[in-house]
Amino acid sequence: MRIAGSLLAACCLVCAPAWAQESFRAPRTSSGAPDLQGVWSSLTATPLERPAVFDGPTTTDERAAAFSVSSAQAFSSDTSDGVGARGSEWWEFSAHMTRINGQIRTSLIVDPTDGKMPYSEAGRARLKKLQAAVMTDFDGPEGRPSTERCLTGGSGATGAPLFVPRYNANYQIVQTPDHLLISMEQNREVRIVRLNGAPRLPLEMRRWMGDSVGRWEGDTLVVETANFMPGDAFKPASPLLVSENARVIERFTRISANEILYAYTVEDPEVFSRTWRAEMVLSATPNVILEYACHEGNYSMAGMLAGGRVKENIRK
Repeated sequence: MRIAGSLLAACCLVCAPAWAQESFRAPRTSSGAPDLQGVWSSLTATPLERPAVFDGPTTTDERAAAFSVSSAQAFSSDTSDGVGARGSEWWEFSAHMTRINGQIRTSLIVDPTDGKMPYSEAGRARLKKLQAAVMTDFDGPEGRPSTERCLTGGSGATGAPLFVPRYNANYQIVQTPDHLLISMEQNREVRIVRLNGAPRLPLEMRRWMGDSVGRWEGDTLVVETANFMPGDAFKPASPLLVSENARVIERFTRISANEILYAYTVEDPEVFSRTWRAEMVLSATPNVILEYACHEGNYSMAGMLAGGRVKENIRK
């Protein structure tokens, strides 16, 4: 009986998170909608695509801990910039991989099951062309990525879908009866989601973070985003290409007092051979959103373009 009791107790401990999610009822706003407000972090050691070191969609605690340490070390090993530069000061790393329904995920992508973005041949060629342009196009500010121009947040943190930026992985959500705002620490961008049957903008009206319209399906907020700007289609740090004609469907579900399950689907036949889907967890954080001092007149842009002229003279 003592053994049976211990086994039952252990089972309860293992199953508790799943039970808690199933029975959890999100708090409500004054208008009666599920309350998603607060400051949330997307930081995780689980990458968007599955690394070669994993042979399946889930892993063990031991392998997850080892991967978290090794990936952080590999990413921050370049200290050639010296103290105070990105290699030593800027990057943020999580000690934990994403855990959903008690399982540790080896990639945020869950479909396809191989955990990889299903680029078409044309889509991959387009991605490689944009990657090459980042290293070679210094003819003018328009040729630089929107992140360098301070028009969007770095690391693909702004817009839809949400990503895990390399630093400042914080998002603040504010709700009103007719709108939901997602304020991102990266470049302090604010995406406004219109609710309650708001009409979509005409296709000619494009926005840097897309046009987002949302609706409630039970306790889940479903947000559809389209009308992307071509200049923000490429997320160089990810790297990910979401074309200007893509459609991204996001689902926000508060599964506990401290967690939002965030899932999204990308429909983009111009770039991908099929629709793909990813899941991650936004975790409550006591952090506050701080000022991000970056604007389109960023003085470093002149330095980057000047560097391009120096390279041209060297080639001559």
